[in-house]
Amino acid sequence: MPMSHAFKERLFPILPKIASHFGTPFHIYDEVGIRETGNALNEAFAGIDHFREYYAVKALPNPRILSLMGDMGFGFDCSSIAELRLSRQVGGQGDDIMYTSNNTSFEEFNEAAGDGSSILNLDDISLLTKVPVLPELICFRYNPGERRTGNEIIGDPTESKYGVSHEQIVLAYRQAKELGAKRFGIHTMLASNELNYRYMVQTADMLLELIAEITAELAITFEFINIGGGLGIPYKPGIAALDLTAMGREITTHFKDFRRTHGYEPALYMESGRYMTGPHGVLATTAINRKDIYRTYVGVDASMSALMRPGIYGAYHHIDVLGKDSHTETETVDVVGSLCENNDKFAIQRTMPKIADGDILIIQDTGAHGIAMGFNYNGNLRPKELLLGADGKVELIRRAERVEDYFATLCFEPDILSL
Repeated sequence: MPMSHAFKERLFPILPKIASHFGTPFHIYDEVGIRETGNALNEAFAGIDHFREYYAVKALPNPRILSLMGDMGFGFDCSSIAELRLSRQVGGQGDDIMYTSNNTSFEEFNEAAGDGSSILNLDDISLLTKVPVLPELICFRYNPGERRTGNEIIGDPTESKYGVSHEQIVLAYRQAKELGAKRFGIHTMLASNELNYRYMVQTADMLLELIAEITAELAITFEFINIGGGLGIPYKPGIAALDLTAMGREITTHFKDFRRTHGYEPALYMESGRYMTGPHGVLATTAINRKDIYRTYVGVDASMSALMRPGIYGAYHHIDVLGKDSHTETETVDVVGSLCENNDKFAIQRTMPKIADGDILIIQDTGAHGIAMGFNYNGNLRPKELLLGADGKVELIRRAERVEDYFATLCFEPDILSL
């Protein structure tokens, strides 16, 4: 974190052969690293009666990756029909799936809850009357407003479009109970890429205190609290990683305190995406051009349509040049793609080993919000995805887009409305 030394040792020696066989660019993910992180997450919260990670499908929506999550006993956090179907395709059903709604259409609700086949995490009190069939288990997303700040990325909760306000939260559960709900959970999401574990402990404490208040008011108990995602990874070298062990220890202690006071212990859910897969993926791309004008540009065969975070957010992703290290002659360059956008850059004025055409660049930490945020501007096509398996084999898990894919939605039956 950035890319682990063990992942480098597994990947770098075989990367030329992979690139020769599959062609660049491609995202490649590390099964061993993903499983190790999942096991560490389970171990950190083993002291809680029931802990479950609901992997945020939006981070890396690939069936092969989701199958790994299912193997580890994880559920799936979904926010669209496509994500629901992907999760069901790999065996997710019933309480394996949490559907977090946000301005949700009837069609989406019908897919998510029409047959009671997922946990509904409602974003607004008004949605209770819009669910086709209200399931027994209802969860609300809580927005604490001015009672709590979000982290730097999430920002001020009072300016967020998400969640039920503090003033509405008791009423929301009262109405759900009156409409027939018999099981209850609560969710919040106040952090993104947070490296200070205490922030997550505070979030768990906030929800434990809140369910105690709601229980006292409505005589209902809560099956779970979901502290959301937001566990961070250190994209830049030299930055300390999140202390998962300390986080697990402190949250577990607070859960046991809750049990002693209230006579029961809810389950703990979370929906990590970036933390689970982010450091275990890289984008491999080949240098294909060099341009020296007012500054030096290294052009590669990937563009920000394969990884938009640097171009859109100014996010830092560390870059290695295969076969070259700190002892190699260095230079300061911009690493850029081919889009007709000046922000199509993976690195800006970055000091790196001197790069020649044909060099393979490894852009790190693309295992979350990489291919998932891809797009087709300029008719650019998203690259393939590969999985480096625990057995050492490399598997194609999504082919690259083709020009025919780009044109597919232009093939349709004529439909003209005459007015």
